[in-house]
Amino acid sequence: MARNEPINTYRLLTVGEVAKRSGVAVSALHFYESKGLIQATRNAGNQRRYMPVVLRYIAVIKIAQSAGIPLEEIRATLGRFPAGSKLTSEQWGLLSSVWRKTLDERIQRLTVLRDHLDSCIGCGCLSLADCPLRNPNDILGQQGAGAHIFEHPAEHR
Repeated sequence: MARNEPINTYRLLTVGEVAKRSGVAVSALHFYESKGLIQATRNAGNQRRYMPVVLRYIAVIKIAQSAGIPLEEIRATLGRFPAGSKLTSEQWGLLSSVWRKTLDERIQRLTVLRDHLDSCIGCGCLSLADCPLRNPNDILGQQGAGAHIFEHPAEHR
């Protein structure tokens, strides 16, 4: 297939064609399929064949992964729609709004971590149990396991 040749939307693509066009290894395509992220059909010779729309799904998967969205969350969000369907702009908008909330929460947690990193380990005391500034007398340890300042920043300002 020529590099700039348009995709024939009526012809199914081989796994090699999908890998080449998407920039994803064949093994990754098999993995995505095993996780329910994409679907293939089988021809008479039991070879995988993909609808051309799978290229769009793979692009979305790669973008979501690069933003740190877990594969299970990607699968669940894509699973709201019929498998392999050509999603409308409204449906793509729904995907982005779901992931926007996740990303906004992650950004908030990372911002808190960044802003407290110097005061947490930058002082040099390196005390996890009894930091006189952030956790005097290990007050947070009495609240149970976990990174309380990081997980609940509004409560510890």
